[in-house]
Amino acid sequence: MISFLEQEIHSQPAVIARLLEQETARIDQIVAQLPPFDYVLMAARGTSDHAATYAKYVWPALAGYPVALAAPSLHTLYHTPPRLNGALVVGVSQSGQSPDIVAVLAEGRRQGRPTLAITNDGGSPLATAADHVIELYAGPERSVAATKTYTAQLTAMAMLGSAWRQETERQAELQRLPETLAAVLERAGDIAPRVERYRYMQGCVVIGRGYNYATALELSLKLKELTYITTTAYSSADFRHGPIATISAGLPVILIMPRGATFDDMHHLAQDLVQRGAELLIISDEPSVYPMATTVLPQVSGLPEWLSPIPAIVPGQLLALHLAQIKGFDPDRPRGLQKVTHTL
Repeated sequence: MISFLEQEIHSQPAVIARLLEQETARIDQIVAQLPPFDYVLMAARGTSDHAATYAKYVWPALAGYPVALAAPSLHTLYHTPPRLNGALVVGVSQSGQSPDIVAVLAEGRRQGRPTLAITNDGGSPLATAADHVIELYAGPERSVAATKTYTAQLTAMAMLGSAWRQETERQAELQRLPETLAAVLERAGDIAPRVERYRYMQGCVVIGRGYNYATALELSLKLKELTYITTTAYSSADFRHGPIATISAGLPVILIMPRGATFDDMHHLAQDLVQRGAELLIISDEPSVYPMATTVLPQVSGLPEWLSPIPAIVPGQLLALHLAQIKGFDPDRPRGLQKVTHTL
């Protein structure tokens, strides 16, 4: 029987195609209606926080807006919300149910700032608290670990950045997302046989940079949620500032390194890691780096770096799925987790 998680991973081309069809015009309208603002304050947790990390790169790169991540406990536990002068306040949540994320938007509205919700539930408390809503149209997510809602969140943020930028080239690049995701999934059969090697893996390091720092964070979380191994995600720049000392012979290191501005830096790091005896698992659309890898996780070319996190996470999702199954765990019911998490 195919797990819900696997079904949802394979549904992502259709989910993204539907999102592009349903929300492109609405996002253009939201951009036209927003009052002036100077920066974006984002509130999110878990997987949604990783999507917000992507926004920290893509919105400044495309539109010039600085992005900061909120500290929701200032609102709900310390009761000392910061001044939000000049902010566009954005809440990101698959379910739209978490009280602390809702509280940040409610405070933004109380201070007279524009608010925006990005959620899979247009009738949720988060959506109700916002002036504007971008719905993900991902459909019910029956598996606990988020997959299709994460790529939909990334896509919504890319769409918003493109709408701010107002370049037809960016819009055309967005329209290639569904076919690119489908091409990655067509090669998915290559992953399962390679995962057996890591049946007894107890820990690993996941590294990306720039747009794909978010990918490293999300892939690390998926491995923790589904396989219960100890993983840590880093930016390649931060990794050099101390954590590289933890590398020992045979330690698995997953590198997300698509073509683009960060590729050379990631390539130099990969060479250094090989010299230190690490075992590399590489997600890249650049075949020249494959000989350094013990395991290559399939990726396809055709998208610019700013969109690469959307297809790049898919091999990571499949790695976590198959590793969980090989270890004898139910990928649809990770221990100790629930689909909706309420944090204060």
